[in-house]
This record gives sequence, C-alpha cells and structure tokens, in this order.
Amino acid sequence: MAKNILLIEPSYPNKYPPLGLMKLASYHAERGDTVRFVKGEERSLLFEVWDRVYVTTLFSFEWERTAVAIDFAIHAAGHQPERVFVGGIAASLMYDDFVNEPRWAGVRFIKGLLDGPPAVALGLSEDSCDFGIDDINGTPIEERIPDYSILDQISYRYPVHDAYFGYASRGCVRKCAFCGVPTLEGAQREMPSLARLIAGIDKAHGPKKDLVLMDNNITASARYKEVIAEIRDIGFARGAKLKRADKPAVRRRVDFNQGVDARILAKSPMFLREMATICISPLRIAFDHLGVRKVYETSIRMAADSSITSLSNYMLYNFMDTPVDLYERMRLNIALNEELGIRIWSFPMRYQPVTLKDRSHVGKRWNRYELRSFQIMLQATRGVVSGNPSFFMRAYGEDSRAFERLLRTPHAFIFYREHYENGAGRPVREEYEALCRRLSQSQERDLMSLLAGPRGPGILPRKDYQHLVNDRSLDPLLRKIIAFHVLDTKDSGKIEKHKILPLFPELNPDPVMPETDEIVEDAGLFDHDSVEEQQAHHRSKAAR
Repeated sequence: MAKNILLIEPSYPNKYPPLGLMKLASYHAERGDTVRFVKGEERSLLFEVWDRVYVTTLFSFEWERTAVAIDFAIHAAGHQPERVFVGGIAASLMYDDFVNEPRWAGVRFIKGLLDGPPAVALGLSEDSCDFGIDDINGTPIEERIPDYSILDQISYRYPVHDAYFGYASRGCVRKCAFCGVPTLEGAQREMPSLARLIAGIDKAHGPKKDLVLMDNNITASARYKEVIAEIRDIGFARGAKLKRADKPAVRRRVDFNQGVDARILAKSPMFLREMATICISPLRIAFDHLGVRKVYETSIRMAADSSITSLSNYMLYNFMDTPVDLYERMRLNIALNEELGIRIWSFPMRYQPVTLKDRSHVGKRWNRYELRSFQIMLQATRGVVSGNPSFFMRAYGEDSRAFERLLRTPHAFIFYREHYENGAGRPVREEYEALCRRLSQSQERDLMSLLAGPRGPGILPRKDYQHLVNDRSLDPLLRKIIAFHVLDTKDSGKIEKHKILPLFPELNPDPVMPETDEIVEDAGLFDHDSVEEQQAHHRSKAAR
C-alpha cells in the first residue's frame, strides 16, 4: 500500500538543493509512495496524514531554524515522533544534542550516511511496525539517483540547480582539527561510477549543464586519473558545451566545490595537467593559514602553467590565525594575479566549531568587533574578495596595518565609505581621526576592549555603545570616540551609492564578478541580527 511521505528542509538560505532528501524521494517514489517536499513550515500540510516525515539538517549554527523544522515535523506526523526521521550534517555532528532534547523524545535521529541497505541504514524496526523493514538487500539510499522533480514543488530557487550533484569519492585522508568530515564520512573511499549517475539523471530528468562534485579530497583518490578521464568521457572535457533543443549552446563547467588539496597538488605537475583536460571552473584550492603558503603558491603557479586561469580559494579565518595572517593571504592572491595574468577569487570562510549552535565563536586572535567589521566589508561583494588591485586596496587597505585600522573603525565609516571619506560626512570622519591621534597605546587597547565587549554570543549592539558614551566612569576621550560607533549603518539619508559595492566598476577596468553558481556558500554572511535576536524570532515563530 502506498504511503504518504513528507520531506522537510529547514528555512535557512542555502546554495545547493538537499541531495539526501532527493535520494530519499527517489527511494520512496520507486516504492510507489506519494512524496511531498517543503522548505520551511507550510501549515496547510498539517491537515494531511503523513506516514513518515524526514527532516534534513545542514549548518550546526542554524540550530534554531532546524529546531523549528523538527517541531513542525512532529506536528505534521500527528504528534507521533516515531514517524519522524532526522539526518544530515548537523544531526550527525551533534547527534547527542539532538537525541537528548526532551521534546524530541521518540524521533529517529540518524548519524552518518545512508550507505547500508535501506532498512538497516534507517534503523527500521519490526517492534515499531515500520514499513520497509523487509528492504535488507536493496541499493543503499546514498547510491540512488537523486529525484530532481521534488525541487519543482517549492518556490525557493537554489542558486545552483542546473547541475549533476555527486561524489567520485567519500571521506578524506586528512584529520584537520576544524573539519567535521572525519566524523561525517570517515576514511577516504571510492564511490560508484559517475557515468552511471549521469546516465540515470539524464534518463529521469534530462541533461544538466554542470557537474558539481562534493568530494572532500579528490586529489587523494587512488583513482584520480581514472576519475578525470571519466569526467571527460561523460561530456565535460575542456571547452565542453551543452546544446539543448531550440536553445543556444551553453558553456559547461566542473566544480569540485569542496576544494582541492594544495599539499598534494604541489607534489607533481600531473595533478593539474590532468585537471586542465576538463572544463574545471573555477579550480578551488584551500589556503587555510600562512603555514601552507609555499605549497599553495606552487599549486597556483602549476595551474597557470597548465592554462588554468580561473581560480578560487577558501580562506579559513577566526581559527588560529590573526587578522594580519588573513590579510597576507588575500594580498598574496593579488600579487599572483598581477604576475601570472590569472584571476583568483578569494572566499574567506569564518570558522565556527562544527557543534556550535550559533555563530558566536570568536577566535583567540580575533575579537567580536573585528569580525563584524570584516563581515561588513565582505557583504559589499557577496563574500568575494576581488582580485583587482585597486579595488582590493580600497576595500581592505594598502597594507596589513591599514587593514587592522579598518577593522577598528566605526562601522558606519566602513558601510558608507565614500560618504565619510569624500562626501558630506568627511568632517565627521576627520573629527574622529583627530581624536584617535590623541590615544596612547594603553588607551587604544582599552578602546578595543570596550568595542569588542565581553566574550560571548552576539554582536555588541549600538545601544550598548550609547550606554558606554553616557558612562562617566570611563575615560572622557574614550567616550568621545565611542560616540562615533553609535552612528547608524542603516541611515536612509545615505543613499546606496555611498556604499563600497558600486565603486567596483569605477575601480576595476574589468569588473567581472564570479557567476552566482560560483559564489561560496556561507549562510551566515548576511545575518545582521544578534544571536539573541535570531533566537527570540525563531522561538516566537515556533510558538505560533
């Protein structure tokens, strides 16, 4: 007898569709079940009977939005929590936190991949009268052809959607302290043929333009050359295009979206010579700290020698680095761009512990104020650090000391850079700078400590700075300077043209930004509210 299946993705913004739910949809559709997919909470679904509800999880810091989705799933399941299955990245990394939440007693939380027989991987039980309990020899859900049709059931549009999503390998040979892959996927191992995946998707859903492979370390694969050869053979050789009926041909691209390992690339030119035979765009190379500068630079030069000129890299910050460390990495890309005639887009990625329920982590060598300042700089270009020298110097400073000064300036000065440097707000900035010149070193340290606030969750709001301004126990000079930090960053009187983003065309003779599908996913980049405000909002939503 056909069952009614509800698939839920929480309401957080994300770049890629939920591959796990797409594979579950494929599994249940083959069984003859009716499948419905929803993003967020759709209250009309509460009036229907659902035999099983699946909830996927992604970012650990989206705990509140995920919690709302699970509460909704329990309600949709007729308050029978045993019908609710929750899996994915956050559920695997924070398994104990989910299991130990009292209000979710009875919910089935799944840790890791669904890479065993379906009945075993889902933990089905005869005692619970679970349907599908007899499927002990079927194809693992992890290896199924994803069902793209469910994406048509929602209004949300993922920035990357016209693509084959898959893996040539799982796991990783590294055990980096900041990474959750060892817990999620374990040791590196090979996956089934990509040709089978592409053929299956073509047959069921039609051809896709791009190939997005989510391998964690493809260069460590024992089948590396075979994988690259297979990618060429399935239609993604260098310069490949896709021609659909009655439409012009479009350029295809391959994206190993988790990046490749510079430490392995630098060992032999073979890796990049092979990579250059496919339509890789961009080539993403991680540059997590200055300690890997030598192998990173070697890899970039090898890529240029192999005529790979479109590059992107992940730059971890807020981990063990300093602001100066981050600046030097960004600045190196500018120098390499100029020297080699290539284009490297930098994507700084703010470190958060993989089990933290919000984005409140502050690294030992950063403070909250600096992190917020850098976030404002990144918002101007959607998280991208331009490879153009003139724009880079304008946005981030001509040297590391200038970058540090920018991180400590009032946020209104960063947000409305032109207004306060060359417009009507210039006298205000000049007054601020005159006061700053009077600071002693000890006063500078005290000022930064006050701006950063106590170590803890959330962004120090402007109203707290106003309290400091009125606190007569503080140094009068510090109070005068802190008054500039009360300036509004959302003042409607300072029109959009005063922000830094529109300066890009003026500063860059070749103002090409990465395509939307090449932008790195960082769901927290545009979260303006404090953690406390976000939590209050989601609690209110859950109560309605």
